[in-house]
Amino acid sequence: MDRIEAANELAFRVGFSGHSGHLRVEPISTVERSDPVKSLPDFILPPAFPRETPESIKAYIEETYLLPRLDPEEFSPEKAGRQWDFDWFEEAKVPLEPSLPRSVVIPTWELPFRRQKKGSVLEKWEPKSVEVDVSELMLGAQDSGSLPRAAGPAKDLIRGSINNRPFRPGGLDDSQSLERSLPEGASNGEWIREVMNGGPAQTSVPSLKKGLDLGNLKAYPCSWNVYKDQSSLKSTSGEKLDELSVQFDDLFKKAWEEDVVPESEVDGPLSEVESVKSEAESVKSEAEANEAEVSSSANEPDLFGGANEPELSLLDDILSVESGGSASRLDGISDGAGRQPQEAWAIIGGSEGIAERFHELVPDMALEFPFELDKFQKEAIYYLEKGDSVFVAAHTSAGKTVVAEYAFALASKHCTRAVYTAPIKTISNQKYRDFSGQFDVGLLTGDVSLRPEASCLIMTTEILRSMLYRGADIIRDIEWVIFDEVHYVNDIERGVVWEEVIIMLPRHINFVLLSATVPNTFEFADWIGRTKQKEIRVTGTMKRPVPLEHCLFFSGELYKICESETFMPQGLKAVKDAFKKKNLAVFGGGMGSYAGASAAHDARRSQRHEYSNRGKQSMHSGTGGGNQYNGSSQNNWGSRRSESSLWLLLINKLSKKSLLPVVIFCFSKNRCDKSADGMRGTDLTSSSEKSEIRVFCDKAFSRLKGSDRNLPQILRVQSLLHRGIGVHHAGLLPIVKEVVEMLFCRGVIKVLFSTETFAMGVNAPARTVVFDTLRKFDGREFRQLLPGEYTQMAGRAGRRGLDKIGTVVVMCRDEIPEEGDLKRVIVGSATRLESQFRLTYIMILHLLRVEELKVEDMLKRSFAEFHAQKKLPEQQQLLMRKLAQPAKTIECIKGEPAIEEYYEMYSKAEQYSNRISEAIMQTPAAQQFLTLGRVVVVKSQSGQDHLLGVVVKAPSANNKQYIVLVLKPNLPSMVQSPLATSTLQDKRSAEFSEGYVLVPKAKRDFEDEYFSSAKSRKGSGVINISLPHHGTAGGVSYEVRGVDSKEFLCICNCKIKIDQVRLLEEGSSGAYSKTVQQLLALKSNGNKYPPALDPLKDLKLKDMDLVEAYRKWTGLLENMAKNKCHGCIKLDEHMKLTKEIKKHSEEVNALKFEMSDEALQQMPDFQGRIDVLKEIGCIDADLVVQIKGRVACEMNSGEELICTECLFENQLDDLEPEEAVALMSAFVFQQKNTSEPSLTPKLSQAKKRLYDTAIRLGELQGLRKVQINPEEYAQDNLKFGLVEVVYEWAKGTPFADICELTDVPEGLIVRTIVRLDETCREFKNAAAIMGNSALYKKMETASNAIKRDIVFAASLYVTGV
Repeated sequence: MDRIEAANELAFRVGFSGHSGHLRVEPISTVERSDPVKSLPDFILPPAFPRETPESIKAYIEETYLLPRLDPEEFSPEKAGRQWDFDWFEEAKVPLEPSLPRSVVIPTWELPFRRQKKGSVLEKWEPKSVEVDVSELMLGAQDSGSLPRAAGPAKDLIRGSINNRPFRPGGLDDSQSLERSLPEGASNGEWIREVMNGGPAQTSVPSLKKGLDLGNLKAYPCSWNVYKDQSSLKSTSGEKLDELSVQFDDLFKKAWEEDVVPESEVDGPLSEVESVKSEAESVKSEAEANEAEVSSSANEPDLFGGANEPELSLLDDILSVESGGSASRLDGISDGAGRQPQEAWAIIGGSEGIAERFHELVPDMALEFPFELDKFQKEAIYYLEKGDSVFVAAHTSAGKTVVAEYAFALASKHCTRAVYTAPIKTISNQKYRDFSGQFDVGLLTGDVSLRPEASCLIMTTEILRSMLYRGADIIRDIEWVIFDEVHYVNDIERGVVWEEVIIMLPRHINFVLLSATVPNTFEFADWIGRTKQKEIRVTGTMKRPVPLEHCLFFSGELYKICESETFMPQGLKAVKDAFKKKNLAVFGGGMGSYAGASAAHDARRSQRHEYSNRGKQSMHSGTGGGNQYNGSSQNNWGSRRSESSLWLLLINKLSKKSLLPVVIFCFSKNRCDKSADGMRGTDLTSSSEKSEIRVFCDKAFSRLKGSDRNLPQILRVQSLLHRGIGVHHAGLLPIVKEVVEMLFCRGVIKVLFSTETFAMGVNAPARTVVFDTLRKFDGREFRQLLPGEYTQMAGRAGRRGLDKIGTVVVMCRDEIPEEGDLKRVIVGSATRLESQFRLTYIMILHLLRVEELKVEDMLKRSFAEFHAQKKLPEQQQLLMRKLAQPAKTIECIKGEPAIEEYYEMYSKAEQYSNRISEAIMQTPAAQQFLTLGRVVVVKSQSGQDHLLGVVVKAPSANNKQYIVLVLKPNLPSMVQSPLATSTLQDKRSAEFSEGYVLVPKAKRDFEDEYFSSAKSRKGSGVINISLPHHGTAGGVSYEVRGVDSKEFLCICNCKIKIDQVRLLEEGSSGAYSKTVQQLLALKSNGNKYPPALDPLKDLKLKDMDLVEAYRKWTGLLENMAKNKCHGCIKLDEHMKLTKEIKKHSEEVNALKFEMSDEALQQMPDFQGRIDVLKEIGCIDADLVVQIKGRVACEMNSGEELICTECLFENQLDDLEPEEAVALMSAFVFQQKNTSEPSLTPKLSQAKKRLYDTAIRLGELQGLRKVQINPEEYAQDNLKFGLVEVVYEWAKGTPFADICELTDVPEGLIVRTIVRLDETCREFKNAAAIMGNSALYKKMETASNAIKRDIVFAASLYVTGV
């Protein structure tokens, strides 16, 4: 039937169906409509598979083939820490990449008038080309760029290789590479200016086929700022290149703009002032752009309406401060070191308003926190977002880890890496567990390597140092390095590692430094900033999240002595009153004579009597003597009993006040164990807690084999744990320590006896902290706790979010601490960060491998040299000023100047004078010669021209000084002697006044007659003249004065006749004239001084050094008298002038020395160590590292020199693998006092041979001026206490049996064997360098022999429980 039209374009047909002929209506396809969309059916069934798109195909390929996958069976948690038998990196088929070019061709720029048109049709300039090495062209190529150094093999990605050179440390002067990276003409804008003015561009760039097409350029009228000082663009930071490229882009953009130029603009170079102004405006405009960008992201709709302007004013201030800081960095660049020295690189302050506007400043956080951040946390996160380095100083549990977490999140967001370094392996393991659920985390320690390909790596500081020295390629990817517990830099042994790492880190890596509060935070941050040429933002808080109260516990009561950092003397007074009452009661009952005596007031006296009756008192009073136990077993038992009762008393008190859980710090492993074992009857856990502890322990210890589960230590600790008591110290097995830590964090351990390491290594706060004593043994001596140590441990009191206040208790037993000691420890200033930097042989060898890095650079950048290096710019300016001063000259009236020679002799004579006067003049022989009439030389007050004199009177009971007449050299030099030639006398006679001429004999009075000493009258001994007495006789001035024996410079070998009575009692001018004439006669031969007494014959000196010094000194005095400057009328003037010239020269030389490498504190030690390395063959005469030195570079766990000599002397060749690894335990074992091991004859011989090698090396270092005692050197670096234990362990003896062989705690045994495995790996690498295959296999066998059972059980933090 035909089609029937219906309304709305509905089409159907009518037909007949069936045999009866019923009508049937069938719809048919409608007419095609104008809108094809409407023709789609209302519902379509979805296809069986989603439709493929390019994005889905790409995602599928990445998921299937490109993303790394590890075998879930091989890398299961149960197998964590396993050492694989083959190298995974070698098994991976890494495609080879083409080698990188070593040189490139670049164009050179020439001035327009010097260009040559090579007959080109268009007469365009074709630049010349030059081949340049890539390393010279690329800025920062030595640091972190992919060029010029190609990446090493994949197996060396993490640990690096001894064949790699370290990356260039940040902060070194690399201005030369910057100069090479900028072509001439680009730095001052000439190249771009030429193109913008319509000049021809380059026709073709070298090595490119097509030319450079810039379109139809036309001259654009504009003003140009031409900077003549090219150094303004030279800088070491990468920001300068970025800004340079931005300026060029702006110039090109300006060329295509069609805007009309304002008429005020003038074409041509601006003045210097205008250029500076325009630069400031450009910086300002950039700051405004940044401000607009931030504000628009914060509140975009209100930006244009202006409603948000008042609210954003504070934000504007913050950003303007930041931009100002950046502007100062742009301008502050000098020619010398690439940067103009600034006052401080550490920045405190400038953070006002960040916390209030934090969400506007950081709208898109990389990591959201479920709690409100503190002010210092917001500031630190803001600076991290800006890419700045941060130093955070805050108390324990204040929330410093938040900053570290955010750095991890930023690294993940930026697709870079972050490294978290900790000083203790326990912290590393715990942080790995804490961060595992949140970030992509890997762990690298000495014995464990988990997921090293992760973006967030946790490692010990020693591992990071090794990676830096060995040039690991993973360093390129690191953006942040987080240093936790920075105050650990004070550690004497390992503090140097932190300084090395900070100095060695490349320029592109930023710092996050987390530290407890220390007094010199700013100083330390300033050192890091100055060393790395980076600004360090210092933030933090002195506020504790949980306030602390400090109490003393005495006789069952708690006395509060400090609250809110305020000391309370009344609390201490109450304790002392209770102490006095108790002593009165004790001594009153036992010894009546002391009932009302001073024993009540004198704690020390009562303490002495308490010791004598300790056994009796301990049962009555309940207080023992702490560590001071008496020798008898009865008193010992009584002390232990009193100790346990004291702990019970304390714990009951704390339990009643709801102050549990508690950490009790005892500063001895044995004391921790004894205190815990003494609480046998105490049970602090409920049944449910007991069940939880039992299940946890069974699950944790199930990974141990049967015999190891039944070790005495494990059984003992488990019995303590079931009662809620824990022990934590270095003597515990690692798995036991981790069980105790985890159970304490769960809150089921109520009392924990611990050593100091718990406060440093574990983040497990408690309700209360108790100090067993305030004294500790630090390995050298018993001393008081330092305030920083007390604060670190006390900071564990108070759980954030659980406790309103934390309680710290100090135990008092026999004596109440003094108020001064308590104040110093509790509220005193923490220990300053001090440099522990010292030179090590391995550091020297690593740095000598690289020519660009000198050991002197490392020394200069150490924290110890910080203040000296900080003054260098000032010293440099001072040196320039001194060098610019006009030189002073001396004009001699006698011809050629000889004053310098005279001054040199005078200076040398002065050096001898003090030594001579104190040594020779004080001898009895010299005193015998200092009699009446002895001619002497006395030191002048001016200190330039010494005086000839004669002893007039020796010391007496009334006068302790010598009375001496000395000649004063204050007349013109022409009047030198009355015995001069007649011609000179004729010339002088007209110039002399009457006082200078001797009176003729006929006209003298009686009292003026000369009397010899033989005819002189006996005097009374009274001195009638006033001293000092001045006069003139014979044309020469003289002086009579008192002189100490130290003022005599020389005793002459002659005497003259003296009339003492007429000189001192009568003051006769005739006597003085005669004496002066006799003294002048002694100078008639042209010498100023008569010959001195012979030190051997006359003074009877026996000391050869003194005799030699005396002869040299008297010789200098004689030579000075012969010099033509002697007695010159201008001598004083010229001597002063010469002194100024010499002083100026010495100051210049001193400044040059202070600025040189020779002034470094450790330079003498460095020279000595270099000589030692040359002597043993690690380096040659040219300081090139030899194969022996490369082997020494591999030795990180033991003393490098002893290990290297041991290998090169083949001391391990005749030993079996078990014997070799046992002997090697001496390198890593650290405990000094142990029981003597029982060794086989072969091991005893090997031990003696190794010890003799250490003694020989110690003596060699002593000869080379290295401050080392050979015996101490050998004993400190070789400790043979575990040789027998390791030997039996390597032979397969069970752990329980080897513990019986020594008194060393189980934990130290495990630690030593674990470190020994690392030493085996180092020796294996050294054997590969030496080519000793037998030693290589032996070390492999030894390593496998010790890697078993409980010693290498995986950490619970790593694998989970």
